Amino acid sequence: MVISYDKLWKLLIDRKMNKTDLKDQAGITYNVIARLGKGESVSLESLYKICKCLECNIGNIMEFKYE
Repeated sequence: MVISYDKLWKLLIDRKMNKTDLKDQAGITYNVIARLGKGESVSLESLYKICKCLECNIGNIMEFKYE
């Protein structure tokens, strides 16, 4: 199983935001952004903060891909 955050990156592009904007507005750390960029798992709390900031659901920012 692989975690994909491609939906998040597309959503940021659509909203004309960059990773630093997301970090500042969602109140998450650079470490979380780095883990997202590598497709690693992050805490549910961090995902909640991102969803709250972007006013979306978790399915709008991530998905599981089964190999």
